[in-house]
Amino acid sequence: MTGRTIDSVIFDIGRVLVRWEPYKLYRTLFGSDGEIAAFLDQTGLLARNLDFDRGEPFAVGIADLVARFPRHAAALRAFDTRWIETLDGEIPESVGILTALRKAGMPNFAITNFAREKFDLALARHPMLGRFDDVVVSADVKVVKPDPKIFRILLDRRNLTPARTLFIDDNADNVAAARDLGLVTHLFDEANSGALTRNCRSLGLPVEP
Repeated sequence: MTGRTIDSVIFDIGRVLVRWEPYKLYRTLFGSDGEIAAFLDQTGLLARNLDFDRGEPFAVGIADLVARFPRHAAALRAFDTRWIETLDGEIPESVGILTALRKAGMPNFAITNFAREKFDLALARHPMLGRFDDVVVSADVKVVKPDPKIFRILLDRRNLTPARTLFIDDNADNVAAARDLGLVTHLFDEANSGALTRNCRSLGLPVEP
């Protein structure tokens, strides 16, 4: 397409292509969102989740948390044994854009903070996650976004030019890190997902009208 400035697109996965919502799981175990918030705050579960994203086995991390917070043992173990219930479907706007890019032959990649064992579960639920030209899963490389190293792994491995690569993520810190490396960026918000379509069009990408 004449005027196109982007040669490839990198997607985040959670909350960009697939909804990830721990509250969805915990609403089956607690009586209110306030109780869930208190549980997450007390146990530091979501902070520990970054260790899982860095490669710590769920069994090890959850066992440690259970030992420290035995009264929450059942809820903590559910984050492992019922993790699939934190997934809440695909996000139509961004998945539609990804589909259009693939149809047009545009190279497409992913960089995701994910535990390998849980990424494999997500892949089984959402096969489209297995059709990227390349995926960097944080647990595989022991580095999580927004560390610049995880971006450089993909950029170097695929010989991508940052200024001609669009990076899409829902986390402002990740977007800022990518921008500092010279990538073109888009901060995704599902509540305003149409903004991604408009931005892709403005960049000359072959998305559906």
